[in-house]
Amino acid sequence: MFSEQKIPNWLFKRAFLTPDRNALMFYNEKWTFNQLKEEAERTAKKLHYRGILKGDRVAVLLNNHAKMVIILHALQLLGCEAVLLNIRLQEQELAFQIKDSEARHLISENELLIEKKEIQLHIPNVILSIEQLEETAEKDFEYVTEFHTDDICTIMYTSGTTGFPKGVLQTYGNHWSSAIGNVLNLGLQENDAWLTAVPLFHISGFSILVRSVLYGIPVVLYDKFDEARINEDLISGKATIMSVVTTMLQRLVNNLGDRSYHPSLRCFLLGGGPAPVSLLEICKSKGIPVFQSYGMTETSSQIVTLSPEDSLEKIGSAGKPLFFSQVKIVTEEGLAEPQEIGEIVVKGPNVTKGYYKREEANEKSFSKDGWFYTGDVGYLDEEGFLFVIDRRSDLIISGGENIYPAEIENVILSHPGILEAAVVGISDEKWGQVPYAFFVEKNGWHVSELELQKLCEEQLAKYKVPKRWIKTSELPKTASNKVMRRRLRELVEKNEWGN
Repeated sequence: MFSEQKIPNWLFKRAFLTPDRNALMFYNEKWTFNQLKEEAERTAKKLHYRGILKGDRVAVLLNNHAKMVIILHALQLLGCEAVLLNIRLQEQELAFQIKDSEARHLISENELLIEKKEIQLHIPNVILSIEQLEETAEKDFEYVTEFHTDDICTIMYTSGTTGFPKGVLQTYGNHWSSAIGNVLNLGLQENDAWLTAVPLFHISGFSILVRSVLYGIPVVLYDKFDEARINEDLISGKATIMSVVTTMLQRLVNNLGDRSYHPSLRCFLLGGGPAPVSLLEICKSKGIPVFQSYGMTETSSQIVTLSPEDSLEKIGSAGKPLFFSQVKIVTEEGLAEPQEIGEIVVKGPNVTKGYYKREEANEKSFSKDGWFYTGDVGYLDEEGFLFVIDRRSDLIISGGENIYPAEIENVILSHPGILEAAVVGISDEKWGQVPYAFFVEKNGWHVSELELQKLCEEQLAKYKVPKRWIKTSELPKTASNKVMRRRLRELVEKNEWGN
């Protein structure tokens, strides 16, 4: 759709059109679009002085704060590709992504560099903290004033069924198309402001920064999720839209109590898995507008969205595809009939051009005519509403974070005393799901849960570490010798599991 086209540098264009509008709010600080542009220019000159050049790939490991927003825009002015790293990952996980992406530079902050010092060994060129950047001189260069829609803007890593993360290539055209599809669905109001407490290194957070400059609306940025403070802002009318996952929405509603949100609040955009029916009913009774959605890193945020008026009639549905996007369900026999379960396949200009250095995965996941095979299972009803049955087969969604069992299993199986391992997601009131691990010892071995817990804590992010360990003599399997994860899940949730 946008092949070989150019679009104006969106920050420059927005600062020209509406220079005095608020662009960013972080705690008690504010920046207009013109001030944001000037800060990004100064930061880009400092980065250039330190040796970062057009075309360089730069890893970014930062907490949510205003400086991260400025740095991301600065990298776009320089013409660099940003590899956005999840600060919750362990050093081993981060090192893999830095090395795999072939990033030449790293921008971080002292706190994280001290905490994850070993990742610095994998950066061939510049390692910069934001604290160092403050003391750096400036060097002029030629700004990138136009973006090629097919050029890479960001790379975000997502896990695969093999347990090895893949770098998703996201172009300027992907982000542009995602933002336009979103506004055609949600509309745009003069008083709009997007409250952002999701991580900027996730597609959910980064996509809001793009929407901000394209729509000309401010981002109300939080460094962390704080339901009490957020509710105060929403009650006072400080924001009109907020992106959430189920656990965030539950905590906000619980904290809200008998109070009501400001009439200007018009949308909670809900991702990261379907919401419980009871939560949707509470939101409807309180007049809280919830837009359920389905999307992924590969689709540059949501690709399907359910409007509030359909949320109870279509319980469990993610909605209909956004304007530029298409969705179909495919089975081994071909195109599925309504209500027939199969693989969810999507298409649109917001869909990634592929995974970095993963030719086998690209060949498997993308058709020649542009359809992306998500690996997720679901169906369409007679009216074209999408229902997601399984997120990427065995995907666990915990507090909005994606967890693939195979990644955890790989770590458990690295223990010399473990013969087999299986990880499943179990329902949890607070997080939606949490991982449980089953393991079978090799003959003659005695492996304690504490050993396995420590092994996982050393190699995995905290949210990936199993919350319960279950030792067993064998795992239930199919005739083709595949572990029956669904059976394990059912046994645990029905309290029928026995060693």
